[in-house]
Amino acid sequence: MANKLKIRVRPSPEAARVAGVLRKYGLHTVCEEALCPNILECWGSGTATFMILGDTCTRGCRFCSVKKGRPEPPDPSEPARIAMAVRELGLRYVTLTSVTRDDLPDGGAGHYARTIRLLKRQVPGVIVEALTPDFQGREELVASVVSAGLDVFAHNIETVRRLTPKIRDPRAGYDQSLRVLRAAKKADPGVITKSSILVGLGETLDEVYEAIRDLSGVGVDILVVSQYLRPTPRQVPVKRIYRMEEFEAIKRYALREGFKYVLAHPLARTSYRAYEAYLAARGGETR
Repeated sequence: MANKLKIRVRPSPEAARVAGVLRKYGLHTVCEEALCPNILECWGSGTATFMILGDTCTRGCRFCSVKKGRPEPPDPSEPARIAMAVRELGLRYVTLTSVTRDDLPDGGAGHYARTIRLLKRQVPGVIVEALTPDFQGREELVASVVSAGLDVFAHNIETVRRLTPKIRDPRAGYDQSLRVLRAAKKADPGVITKSSILVGLGETLDEVYEAIRDLSGVGVDILVVSQYLRPTPRQVPVKRIYRMEEFEAIKRYALREGFKYVLAHPLARTSYRAYEAYLAARGGETR
């Protein structure tokens, strides 16, 4: 089987408008930093995932292309700039994500909470998702983010249990990620929770199914399963490309395990079709 996946992108005026607003307010997006394959499709529909807390990560996961090193202190003006950009873009659904900030006493949880509260106050009716790091497994920090008025709490398990020590930073952990997702539901049983698995890193299908059961076991509502695409030669290589029928089989299995929404596709990413997933998880109703 060929170990290639071709992606065709078409620039659009709307994508250029989104880029212009982001530059105007000096904001980062994970769309750019993580070299997301859906960037032009999402920007073309007038949506973006905002990357807060800078663009430099304190961890060194082997699948990720985000810059590593010593980050700058958080910018206290960032929450306000994000709120202004969201208003200007007319977004109804906002996703916030970040690099991991092990250098900060609270891992950046307070900055997340301030941004969420400001968005809720200044953009009435906006739905806010936070795709967070693990906050070193500290449940009180997870709770502080959820209790800020969050609609969707997302944290990615990334890969199967066996590959976690090889693929993720040593400070991350498979069970730690499960605890984080469980803690979000404990903090607010009404919050929607979401997680994502990358395939093609060397896992078996049985291991993927085990991870799906584990995520279901901690109450995750939305599951995203996507093909690992090597961002640059510095990251671990792709072991194999999954066929569409394999993604379809994974989706059927996950739905049987009780997830409210499953997106299993080669180019899916955690924030892809986020509003659609949210509505499905809420039974078609907004919170």
